[in-house]
Amino acid sequence: MHDIRFIRENPAAFDAGLAKRGLEPRSTELLALDEKRRALQTELQTTLARRNEASKAIGAAKARRDDPTDLMAEVAALKERMPAIEAEEKELGGQLATALAGIPNLPLADVPQGADEEDNFLVHARGTAPSFAFEAKEHDAIGPALGLDFETGAKLAGSRFTFVRGSAARLHRALGQFMLDTLTGKHGYEEAVVPLMVRDEIMFGTGQLPKFAEDSFKTTDGRWLIPTSEVSLTNSVHGNILAESELPLRFTALSPCFRSEAGSAGRDTRGYIRQHQFEKVEMVSITTPEASEAEHERMTACAEDILTRLGLHFRRMKLCTGDMGFSAARTYDLEVWLPGQARYREISSCSTCTDFQARRMNARYRPEGEKGTKFVHTLNGSGLAVGRTLVAVIENYQLEDGSVAVPEVLQPYLGGLSRFESVSR
Repeated sequence: MHDIRFIRENPAAFDAGLAKRGLEPRSTELLALDEKRRALQTELQTTLARRNEASKAIGAAKARRDDPTDLMAEVAALKERMPAIEAEEKELGGQLATALAGIPNLPLADVPQGADEEDNFLVHARGTAPSFAFEAKEHDAIGPALGLDFETGAKLAGSRFTFVRGSAARLHRALGQFMLDTLTGKHGYEEAVVPLMVRDEIMFGTGQLPKFAEDSFKTTDGRWLIPTSEVSLTNSVHGNILAESELPLRFTALSPCFRSEAGSAGRDTRGYIRQHQFEKVEMVSITTPEASEAEHERMTACAEDILTRLGLHFRRMKLCTGDMGFSAARTYDLEVWLPGQARYREISSCSTCTDFQARRMNARYRPEGEKGTKFVHTLNGSGLAVGRTLVAVIENYQLEDGSVAVPEVLQPYLGGLSRFESVSR
């Protein structure tokens, strides 16, 4: 959510930020609404003050035995006018809030301007891509023999659902556990188990509503299935005033995620890459404005550490303005190399949202030694998407006979198992 005071004081900078995202200027429209609303607020205050003044004058006139008829008529007219002013002011306030709620966060100065993923900027690459003495296969060719059962998933729930069993299910569980253990034991995140269904205002707080309702699933009783545990973790401070000494808060959770994948028709229809239901380990940080830059680098490095420990080749991309999410001010995508597809695929997005989500949630902190409060900064990132990591392990650790080697760091989670055998079904 944007601060109208910032727009009032920096209209050109606000419009320039929107222009970087490829959007039309909005400051004139927003400030016109704001000016009308503020004029009504002033009128209401003036009317209320005059009503109180006239009411006192009526008492004084009666005490002097003067005729208060004109004053009484004025008070009656003022009382009649006030509800209309209040209603109009409320209506304009609602229009302004609705307009502001639909505008994405402004990109930070270092975010490259661009239209789509082709304009993203390579920050660095890490690790070495595997070399095979045979033709590498894609995961959907290897996976069924390991337990990625696409047919049963489709039978049970339709397209973009998978029934995972056997070796694939064990690998999936091991990956999630390894990610949580790494983030909590090595990087200081606090583990959480979160609600998977939330109310409207919680989805609004992190930016999923109102603009992206079609991207999520809604229950018959009006709740929303979370598209990521970022929604629950970030909103854990919804409406709170924190002490500065409490910050930073760092949370992680492994949860199912539910997405309608609206607008993705025809994309990744094969395999396990783009599902309506999947699991992801999320990282969320709540911090002060002064610490958010360093926190963004730290969070992204934590996700990179998991990929490095798994022995996967990946690269970090800084997203351009046209490829960033609604709430993000800057996003780093980590893209893992998939040898079967011979391409990089996103496996983690780490974003700083500055105070954009905090304003929507009214989440603040009280700086030490100060009476006033400030909005916190929020950050979120994948650490990692479990299903996509499973795909990466299958493709990068595949063997010629169709079996899959187990990365060394996962073997303790699998009773020392070093290899998943291919089993025909």
